[in-house]
Amino acid sequence: MPRQKKQGYRRVWYLTGFLLLLILSLLVYFLNQSSSKVDIESETVEEPVRELSAWVVDWHSEAGLSDLQELSSSLSSVQAFGVYFNHEDQLHVIDGFLESISAVMDVSEERGIPSTYLTIVNDRFNEDGTITQKDSALLTRLMATEQSRNQHIANIMQLVERHGVAGIEIDYERVLQEDWTNLILFLQQLYEQLQELDLSLRVVLEPRAPIEELKLPEGPDYVMMAYNLFGYHSGPGPKADLSFIESLTKRMESLPGNPYVALATGGFSWDGGEKATALTEQKAYELEQESIQPPSRDEESGSIYFDYVDENGEKHTVWYADGETLRVWIEAAYSGGITNIALWRLGEVSEETLQKLNRMMEVND
Repeated sequence: MPRQKKQGYRRVWYLTGFLLLLILSLLVYFLNQSSSKVDIESETVEEPVRELSAWVVDWHSEAGLSDLQELSSSLSSVQAFGVYFNHEDQLHVIDGFLESISAVMDVSEERGIPSTYLTIVNDRFNEDGTITQKDSALLTRLMATEQSRNQHIANIMQLVERHGVAGIEIDYERVLQEDWTNLILFLQQLYEQLQELDLSLRVVLEPRAPIEELKLPEGPDYVMMAYNLFGYHSGPGPKADLSFIESLTKRMESLPGNPYVALATGGFSWDGGEKATALTEQKAYELEQESIQPPSRDEESGSIYFDYVDENGEKHTVWYADGETLRVWIEAAYSGGITNIALWRLGEVSEETLQKLNRMMEVND
């Protein structure tokens, strides 16, 4: 074979070998990159633990305790709601609620609920027998100075030690803009003192709270109220709808930690003058049996609504949440990245709804 022809063949083999080696190297590189990408994605899509908590309130404690027993296996905590203020701005528990606190703690211990909290709300029982709900002026006085904050914290610590609970929940509403700075100082200090005793702090926030502007302390669990979109202040409508939950969960991205979104059971009945009366789910269902037309389910909220006529011939409109409504709201919260749910409140929640909630939490375990 001529020498030039042999050299041509040799060059072709060299070139072919080089190209094969290059292709093999590129293939190994891209396979490694793909493997790394899969590992990263598998870490980022892992979901946090989903938790469910609920309140038992002082004015409906017996029914609340009954529901608590049915839902106990699904709960990470229960909040005993019923610590207020008297006319001297001191912590105040109404007659009979001390027994309810003990009963809640007994159920928690028997059923293995990890944590029990006491909820303090800024309702003031005045000397003349009236009640000022969500008293802004009370908060201004409590937060005004370092001395007043320290005294309030000392009173709270005495309350915690007296009842042996796992922590305190602060539900201070209608906070004036000028009081937020002092309230944040109070929350930070209260959290630190509770931590020294290995106790916890939860803080309830209203949708109106300017959370994007606040530098809330790290450590406490924050609970955003996602209800009463319609209620005492409005005409008929659902306690929450999907767009309301979506907007709140987006805003909650500014909150520290892994916050809770609070969803409400029951609903309201509005009379012809649009005066609202709160209803438990059980009471709403009883009224549903008297509805003028078959009840409907609202697509925007998942809530049930209907009209009925009372014994005096007056027409009423009812909107309420059942188990399916709560499922829709919970899924909306999950879609917004919030996987911790709080239920306001237990007491005459239907057996069907309690079972649905239990099933949802079993699926999430």
